[in-house]
Amino acid sequence: MPQVKKLLLFGVLFLLVAFMAACGGDGGSGTDDSEAESNGENENASEDGEQVTIVYATGVDTTGKVEAQIEEFEELNPNIKVDYREMPSDTGQQHDQYVTMFSSQSSEIDVFNGDSIWPAEFAQANYALELDRFIEADGIDLEEHFEGPIQAGNFNGRQWALPLFIDASFLYYRTDVTEEPPATWDELIEQAGELQGEGDTEFGYLLQASQYEGLVTNFVEIIASYGGEVINEDNEVVVNSPETIKGLEKLAEIVQSDFVPGNILNFQEIETENAWIAGDAVFARNWPYMQSSSNDEERSEVVDNVQIAPLPAGDEGSASALGGWTAMINRYTEHPEESWELVKYLAGEQGQKTGAIVGNHAPTIEALYDDPEVQEAAPLFGNPEFVEGLSAAVPRPVSPIYPEISDIIQIQVSQVLTGDQTAEQAAENMQTQIENAMEE
Repeated sequence: MPQVKKLLLFGVLFLLVAFMAACGGDGGSGTDDSEAESNGENENASEDGEQVTIVYATGVDTTGKVEAQIEEFEELNPNIKVDYREMPSDTGQQHDQYVTMFSSQSSEIDVFNGDSIWPAEFAQANYALELDRFIEADGIDLEEHFEGPIQAGNFNGRQWALPLFIDASFLYYRTDVTEEPPATWDELIEQAGELQGEGDTEFGYLLQASQYEGLVTNFVEIIASYGGEVINEDNEVVVNSPETIKGLEKLAEIVQSDFVPGNILNFQEIETENAWIAGDAVFARNWPYMQSSSNDEERSEVVDNVQIAPLPAGDEGSASALGGWTAMINRYTEHPEESWELVKYLAGEQGQKTGAIVGNHAPTIEALYDDPEVQEAAPLFGNPEFVEGLSAAVPRPVSPIYPEISDIIQIQVSQVLTGDQTAEQAAENMQTQIENAMEE
């Protein structure tokens, strides 16, 4: 009988321990909540209403825009926390750090900003996550954006990035010298020659003709205005065309004229800006930032005498080189859904509006230029000429080997501008060299 009592006692104790283990859940496994998170058990915690942290990487921000956007996003998405990873201000250094991280398949960042010329490279290298399924599932209308920034994020028929803001080039003109800017390149050549010297100016026109990336943007926009392009939407090299040749000949005619500085082949943006605010020219090609320095009373001789217009048109209308930045998702992120929510916000109407108001960044969503708060943030945003110029922006060649293509264009175009070869020879050389580079 005592033996039976012992067996019954052991049986009760066994059942009690088993019951307590079942109720203890994770406690019975010897792991706490923090260990569960480190083991990836909470990767999709947001689906259960718990908070997920994602890392957002972008360059140095001196405006407070990034913090404002993160704060707003977290208010809209309380189950997603965003950690801001500040990257170098130098674009090249940013690029190299991303390549180092992604080539090792690191998931340490989730969302990152990139120059508008990066998406094709990052797509080809499997660094960026394609966005089409997210875009389709959420019914995102890409036609709300200017066409150029969307094209810049598209490679091989798929969308790899969404635009955050846009930059484009414009024609600056002196309102105390002329009331109407030239509408075409031929009119620019005529007016720049006729008005040179008026209003104490020395030159008729300024542009960036040095052998560097800025020359590529000048080349791309002028050939686009005549219907030329370097690489088409089917990823074919089409630079050797009558349209490209005509645009390049027009660029050479301008650079070799008497109404530009004699050292124009050394001009980059800073030389253009310095000569312009000194009151040395009637017309100039540059980016929107020069409007601010033009009206800086401490530096500028042309305060209140400057306006902007779209760049002159060729046979196919006006075209401007596209600048700006995009948002992409790291292909190796552990939180693709949450990362998409951040990209969707940043590239969407609310995120771009905050970017415009706090950071003075030009939206890619055209409807925002009708928003009174956006117009109040910067006078340019309410200028119809500015909006028209943005709508004409065209991307530089979309290719995973863009740096190589840029080098080829710089060398060949420079040789035309110096008179060392013809536009026909340059177009033929670019066609062959770019095709060979893309086949390697």
